Amino acid sequence: MRIQGLLLPPSCVLCGDRGQPPVLDLCRPCSDDLPANEHACSHCAAPLPASVAQEPVCGRCLRHAPRFDRAFVPYRYAYPLDQLLRAFKYRGVLAYGRVLGTLLAERAAAREARLPELIVPVPLHPSRHRERGFNQASELARPLAQRLGIGCEPRICRRIRATEDQTELDARSRRRNVRSAFEVQGTQGLRHVAILDDVLTTGSTANEIARVFKRAGVRTVEVWAIARAQPANV
Repeated sequence: MRIQGLLLPPSCVLCGDRGQPPVLDLCRPCSDDLPANEHACSHCAAPLPASVAQEPVCGRCLRHAPRFDRAFVPYRYAYPLDQLLRAFKYRGVLAYGRVLGTLLAERAAAREARLPELIVPVPLHPSRHRERGFNQASELARPLAQRLGIGCEPRICRRIRATEDQTELDARSRRRNVRSAFEVQGTQGLRHVAILDDVLTTGSTANEIARVFKRAGVRTVEVWAIARAQPANV
């Protein structure tokens, strides 16, 4: 990484100024201006008003606690981060994925929480993977796993049923859409995993994957994402 930074000095993807050595293509001022998810539900990381008490839990989690144990999502899905994510996911600007994965790794390394044994990118169905040409969660996972020094295993979880695009569905339809869409294998002896996605919205996909992992005997299942969208009626 140090050699790469010397040969190809990082350049900020937002303003074009010098990035942060050794390889982060984002300058410090632009990094500091990203929309931090500072006041959020302690369970699902949904953004909450600053007036809510410390260690808040959103109304959705109070009514129906998620299957996953906690969510780690350091940013809100807002400008300019949303622009980077859209270009990465829908236009295939993979360099942005490296930037976002590195940012997530820095925030994860700064936490005082225990790291998971394994990062598991949310899988695409083979038909969707062929259409897009890459899995955005897997692209994020590479710099994240390398920086944190933990394993990444895309094949441990498979999407066994093609589902509709979640983007245009409401929360109830999202839950039905992903029901029984995943299977896991090779979890023997595995106790703590982090499911990784680019954006966490309603959490329906992550919740279903967490359910499958818990049934397979994994004790602690976290959800990690770079950005948290504001779900309706939280």
